[in-house]
Amino acid sequence: MKDKEHAPITEHETKQVDRANTAGSTPVVFVHGLWLLPTSWDRWAELFEKNGYTALTPGWPDDPDTVAQAKAHPEVFANKSVGDVADHFEDVIRGLKKKPAVIGHSFGGLLAQILAGRGVAKVSVAIDPAPFRGVLPLPISSLRSASPVLKNPANYHRAVPLTYEQFRYSFANTLSEDEAKVDTENPDRGPLLIISGEKDNTVPWAIANASFKQQKGNKSATEIIEMPNRGHALTIDSGWRAVADTALAFVRRFI
Repeated sequence: MKDKEHAPITEHETKQVDRANTAGSTPVVFVHGLWLLPTSWDRWAELFEKNGYTALTPGWPDDPDTVAQAKAHPEVFANKSVGDVADHFEDVIRGLKKKPAVIGHSFGGLLAQILAGRGVAKVSVAIDPAPFRGVLPLPISSLRSASPVLKNPANYHRAVPLTYEQFRYSFANTLSEDEAKVDTENPDRGPLLIISGEKDNTVPWAIANASFKQQKGNKSATEIIEMPNRGHALTIDSGWRAVADTALAFVRRFI
């Protein structure tokens, strides 16, 4: 059987990998979630760079260059599985000379755990991560968050932008797919921190804590922190720095 073709690494991603390899410092790979772009990590990247790391912000396959383009052409996100996106990030990471820290938010948090389970991360931080297979709790708030997409069967193979109200409530669809598998027992997984927002409607504590419980049997350190009074946009809202400092402190303990 012919191997599945992976999305090509972009020129921008290649330049980031080359820069990290030349710098020689530990790389940190940031993984964005649905309805965001790599630029959502700009302030985080600057913070980690000031603290001696080299930041990389790869995109999902076919990511538009701007938010405006993403809104105008949501179809570019369609027909991509979680596995496809994870494969792309793994391809980028395998070009690095040093194992990176991997930090992801929402679906990016799920991807960070998948990549850690594949043994390509030195340390990982999953922020309000979407659930992977085997994580059972699905509170009503998460179902409500997903309802704009799920209520119409015609949307199953489409990318559907949320309205402003839906975006404010949910920020992303949190349901996992069959390919959302995490190897929780891989001894090469590395330390993992899960960060949960206390008031997150999309990935509430029940989901984040269930992900933690699935992972805590790993021989590497596994921890969970709840950020008080924070919603799902905690990586990009006005309080982003407290979340970034929490992630940075965890990474520093191990790298």
